[in-house]
Amino acid sequence: MKGLLKFITCGSVDDGKSTLIGHILYDAKLLYADQEKALELDSRVGSRSGKIDYSLLLDGLMAEREQGITIDVAYRYFTTDNRSFIVADTPGHEEYTRNMAVGASFADLSVILVDASRGVLVQTRRHARICRLMGIRHFVFAVNKMDLVCYSEERFNEINAQIEELKNELSLENVAVIPLSATEGDNVTVKSENIPWYKGVPLLEYLETVDISEGGSEQGFYMPVQRVCRPDHTFRGFQGQIESGSISVGDEITTLPSNERAHVKGILFTDKEVQTAKKGQPVTISLDKEVDVSRGCVLVKDTNIAVYKKLTAQLLWMDDQPLTAGKDYLVKLGTKTITGILTKINYAVDVNTGEHINKDSLSKNEIAVCDIVLTEAIVSDLFAVHKTLGELILIDRVTNMTSACGVVEGLAEKGGSFSGKASFKAGDLEVRGDVFEEFYYDQSTLNVLKYNTVNSTYTIGDEIPVKGESYEYPDSFDIIVLRDHAAVKVRDRKITEIVDIGSYIYENVPVVNGRGFEVKADSQAKIEEFLAEYSGTPDSEKNKFFAKWVRFETYRKVVFKAE
Repeated sequence: MKGLLKFITCGSVDDGKSTLIGHILYDAKLLYADQEKALELDSRVGSRSGKIDYSLLLDGLMAEREQGITIDVAYRYFTTDNRSFIVADTPGHEEYTRNMAVGASFADLSVILVDASRGVLVQTRRHARICRLMGIRHFVFAVNKMDLVCYSEERFNEINAQIEELKNELSLENVAVIPLSATEGDNVTVKSENIPWYKGVPLLEYLETVDISEGGSEQGFYMPVQRVCRPDHTFRGFQGQIESGSISVGDEITTLPSNERAHVKGILFTDKEVQTAKKGQPVTISLDKEVDVSRGCVLVKDTNIAVYKKLTAQLLWMDDQPLTAGKDYLVKLGTKTITGILTKINYAVDVNTGEHINKDSLSKNEIAVCDIVLTEAIVSDLFAVHKTLGELILIDRVTNMTSACGVVEGLAEKGGSFSGKASFKAGDLEVRGDVFEEFYYDQSTLNVLKYNTVNSTYTIGDEIPVKGESYEYPDSFDIIVLRDHAAVKVRDRKITEIVDIGSYIYENVPVVNGRGFEVKADSQAKIEEFLAEYSGTPDSEKNKFFAKWVRFETYRKVVFKAE
């Protein structure tokens, strides 16, 4: 038996999406007796003169039945002798495009219905574009209602030419075109005698046999961390679903954005210890050393995934309120949610022609390519390279509604010290630190942004810049970088020591943390209390720890910037 196939049906209003899926379920004898009887009874009061109305199996809401349209996404699960399926029947009306996009986000294949009497419409093109945007790589164009055009091969060929044009415009791959009648059952589950000129297989047989595993493999292993599991002080595991590759006990992994390396100590799959885990499995991974990892971080191996602060994304705008550049949103990417500012609309996309249009705002259901600047660098990648790290949603910070969904098409401003470049280095000891990061207040967006303008790595004997636009440190001070368990001593602006935290001795000079914030400790006893409390504080309580022990404004300030 082939593996599970998740697919959606979409197209314009009244193209027959619900009818098609209902007919598959009915013909394949996948209904319980009471469902079948209820369908026959409901159909007698419908619009088909007592004939079975297969759409009633999918259109479950009263409003849907009254209007004869699909509003919500209806999910159905069924199994044939050859395959298991999950199908999402999505709305065709433009008003519910965002509902359709939700269905597309989960699917491997899209069945796009085209009314044989009307051909390829604007909404058909919109749905094809959104499916492509959501990463669907397999398409079936079901040319429906062939009975209304007398099963005309000539009409089918005209529509096939329109589909070919759309295929080339959107660079669609793995495309099949099947003529059928969802109402009459032609080419739905069995080959139709009314369409002898069609030499292919019926729709259900195609869905049972299509191979969705071809291509699309991602490089290396990565797992976004969903949760840090700490049942007691003896165990710390990182939970999430493996999105690509495999991992084994003993493998060396890198943690992002902290860029630390560690070896896999153990893997739990459900409640069982395993030696190896692979793509698609939810696991708990424990490591052989303490690392700076929390929800939103990513464990990687054999891949060049990095962290970035600026994204270029193609978005489907889903909000009733228009989009204007300069507004800030919560950006959810992978398992990380962070504030970001939509700084620029590069261009909108005409869903009918694909033309790029210069626009200052975006209305509901429009598609555009936009720039987003994040308040800090996060782990991300191009959607075409690593899907899970390249798909995002924008959430309105006031209403908490989803305003847009989209995919990453460009990356910029690689995260300074998070990108693998240490700020300080002595022998094998590499220490990251953001003490040179600048804090700017952007007056156009009313947000504080961070930029790292220093990309040098300093070692013992080097002189460091103790003054920048938004920071000024004493000539002599110490830097304690908690995430790397290390300390850097600066005397008369020069680095005199870079040591492991266990070897650090306080020498009556000011102390800052890795961000450049004052540590409120002025004795060896206070330093030891500070370090011990940090080690014993769970990730969920770290904010309270830093509120107690560090002060922002001593050596730092926020600089007003016009742009």
